[in-house]
Amino acid sequence: MPVFDLHVHTARGSSDSSLTPAQLVQRAREAGLDGVCLTEHGGGWTDRELEEAFADSGVTVIRGLEVDTDAGHVLVFGLPAYVNGMHRIEELRSVVDRAGGAMVSAHPFRNLFNRPPDPSNLLFRGLDELPQTAEEAAGHRLFRLVDAIEVANGSNTDRENRFARDVAAHLGLAGTGGSDAHSEHGLGKRVTVFDGGVTSERDLIDAIRSGAVSPTANSVTEDGH
Repeated sequence: MPVFDLHVHTARGSSDSSLTPAQLVQRAREAGLDGVCLTEHGGGWTDRELEEAFADSGVTVIRGLEVDTDAGHVLVFGLPAYVNGMHRIEELRSVVDRAGGAMVSAHPFRNLFNRPPDPSNLLFRGLDELPQTAEEAAGHRLFRLVDAIEVANGSNTDRENRFARDVAAHLGLAGTGGSDAHSEHGLGKRVTVFDGGVTSERDLIDAIRSGAVSPTANSVTEDGH
């Protein structure tokens, strides 16, 4: 079954990343990955750029976006670039549907358990009381609009990831995994396993939307090799 790191940032499309294409390919091979998704903050890759950078890499590289919305960060697949208005989560859903793409809630509970509460968690900003249970958190409008939830994020705490898993289970949504790497460090630490073959953007989108995915830690990376 194909193993992908579904959440990676490079210096090409994310100003806060130092990861080069050459470093990405080398580390992906070392981590035993079949594929990587470039979920860039600042814009997507063109088909030509992907071909030039990764054609002979032996790793399937699929472009994506990480969109900062009014309901938190969302990994988007199927859109080549940003569209005006997509910072509004409902508008983003409409845009992605028209493109035949998929949406994954990215690290939705990052910093939720910090004390005092961290205002960087957009899902529950401004609320007097934070959700105490997965059932309470699952009522957020974000989760009615995404196809899956990132429940294994390499930059989140174990508690944050467990809570995301509980919310996904409560809602019956698929869970995904990704490192959220911005450098060589940690790339492949958390991954997504696909039930069937994935060699294209279309394959990946169809698998996410059908729930044919599962998240896990990468044993190679966890062992430090």
